[in-house]
Amino acid sequence: MTKQVIVADIGLLMYPGCQLAAIYGLTDLFRIAGEWTGEVARVIRVSHWETGDDGVACVWDSHPDNPNKLTHIIAPPSIIMPERMTPAPVAAAWMQDQHSKGATLCSVCAGAFVLAETGLIDGRSVTTHWAFAQQLADRFPKIHLADEHMVVDDGDIITAGGILAWADLGLTLVDRLLGPATMLATARFLLIEPPRQSQRPFAQFVPKFDHGDDAVRGRQQYIHANAPTMQGVAELAEQTGMTGRTFLRRFHAATGFTPVEYLQQVRIAKAREALERSLTPVENIAWDVGYSDVAAFRKLFQKLTGMPPAAYRKQFGIAH
Repeated sequence: MTKQVIVADIGLLMYPGCQLAAIYGLTDLFRIAGEWTGEVARVIRVSHWETGDDGVACVWDSHPDNPNKLTHIIAPPSIIMPERMTPAPVAAAWMQDQHSKGATLCSVCAGAFVLAETGLIDGRSVTTHWAFAQQLADRFPKIHLADEHMVVDDGDIITAGGILAWADLGLTLVDRLLGPATMLATARFLLIEPPRQSQRPFAQFVPKFDHGDDAVRGRQQYIHANAPTMQGVAELAEQTGMTGRTFLRRFHAATGFTPVEYLQQVRIAKAREALERSLTPVENIAWDVGYSDVAAFRKLFQKLTGMPPAAYRKQFGIAH
């Protein structure tokens, strides 16, 4: 019988509304990783912890014969939208306590909201799902958002972005605990890619129109209607009768972007859709969305999406 050596003790936190697929998926991923470590199986012990009125209790353990000495705590994604998530003070207090004993704290997607309640990520760089990033920043303004990343490994705090990024986090931990060879063998066996680096190719531009500033909303609508033909944004302030400085301040406060950044986002969103749904040459798309300098378009496209237009079409194009 193969000798087993436990190299880590990972607790998966089952808070109200968490995604059970991540709980069981991570459990299987860590078990499979242990099967690829060689003659001496270096295994990762996994336990499930559930919050209740009286605290947090272990409800399942892969190695129940020994006392838990948790080295990592993972808050998985939520199946509830962040604005509907209720505060989790019991879970937060438990995670604080485990962190004080040396545990590394991890989160996936909206699990970052539970992690943020601990106060331990104030001033730290963290990621979450791109669609929830602004809500996380609004609710916990002391954190530093790095939502362009799929995984942010900050030593004792590790956060992952997408809903299915539990696989990226799991492989990141396998790499740290069992080495890159075992991580790659696990990824190959599961037919998944090694940990991805960026969320930017998946993120969408979602404009805000419900901010209550009618003058700014009118200029947003103007940009969406005229983006391909606009020569710049100087005319926008003139249309509102504001000074350039006042318009810039109000526009950024309402939308989160400067007028130039907003115009770029609108144009690149149109370019992404064209790349996904047509076989139109990249040069033509650049012209169609408002860029006469194709090189400048390619540079901006890569800056905002994380990949060149041709690579983006190869990954996301459906026209073929």
